Amino acid sequence: MNSNKNLVFLGMMGSGKSSIGNLVSKKLKLPFIDVDSLIEEITNMSVSEIFDKKGEDYFRNLEEKITLKSLKKIKNVVSLGGGAFINDKIKKEVLINHFSFWLNWDESILVKRIKGNKKRPLAFKSTDQEIRTIIKNRSKIYANAQFKINCNKLTKDEIVRKVIKIYELN
Repeated sequence: MNSNKNLVFLGMMGSGKSSIGNLVSKKLKLPFIDVDSLIEEITNMSVSEIFDKKGEDYFRNLEEKITLKSLKKIKNVVSLGGGAFINDKIKKEVLINHFSFWLNWDESILVKRIKGNKKRPLAFKSTDQEIRTIIKNRSKIYANAQFKINCNKLTKDEIVRKVIKIYELN
């Protein structure tokens, strides 16, 4: 594949964007950018700390700036934060100029993965139903991605192979 487009992973928190993105970047020998990790590095705070100390609005503004700057680079593998694709500027940029992959999972799997996880500020104190509502609302937006990967019955390696095959065919 000779495209200069980035491969961008989006989906719910806990969907494997960072781990799959990292594996894909190694296989394709492309740089990997994990936006949440980059935000943590730049602020010297965890995402949870930013939410606690500065609030969600502050985080979302910072996320927009850092994500859009990261997407200006070419031929990278980029893992977005779970809520980044909800931002219209980020969504538009991703859909127009990049290959977008939605790592999709059944609600029940995602709820198990994220419930009570202190690293997930929006889900940490949420009930199962509140998490399911977030998943339902975001899934409608994630469905705009160019490619949807149904991950439920796939291993990490199978997901990686599927992504690379799609990328190489485009």
